[in-house]
Amino acid sequence: MARPRKFVERDVVSSAGEVFAVHGLAATTLDDLVQATGLGKQSLYNAFGGKRELFLRALSEDREEAARAVSEALQHGDASPLERIRGHLLRMAIEFSRSDNRVSLTTRALVESTGESDQLAAVTKAGIEELAGIYAHCLELARASGDLPADANVSSLAMYFVAITRGMELLGRSGVGRGALTAVALDALRVFHA
Repeated sequence: MARPRKFVERDVVSSAGEVFAVHGLAATTLDDLVQATGLGKQSLYNAFGGKRELFLRALSEDREEAARAVSEALQHGDASPLERIRGHLLRMAIEFSRSDNRVSLTTRALVESTGESDQLAAVTKAGIEELAGIYAHCLELARASGDLPADANVSSLAMYFVAITRGMELLGRSGVGRGALTAVALDALRVFHA
């Protein structure tokens, strides 16, 4: 008879995700995961199938959280859709400039992805497309309200904002300060006035 599990999978995945976000998939060792999760090597293999599978599981959860956060930022309040995007970018400038900020697992996966047709590339691409879809919805609202020209390329603009936020995240992680990130956020919005 199999022993019952004495851990919460979501907690283990979250702890592993934090380690992967700091070190990346390639540099994270099984010993790192054992230390972070409190599980033994065999338990990790039995529950998740291996390091790569655990990374993909953590990446999926990080992706869901990122999509939820962006969606909430762009869907609430009485502000216009473009003002919501502006507020979101400015909040990201503050968050990404904090000294304790770490790169998200989604951004770490983007950096590590070889672009080959493997599961990591597919999950990463799906995460980017999901974020772009959330921006696109907000931009569609801006176009419908007349804040964007009728011929604006919403898909391209949505991907632009994904690129801006992921880039700001990496810049912040490398030590670029709040002032510079705020300037990037504000300059990114000038695309609407061009």
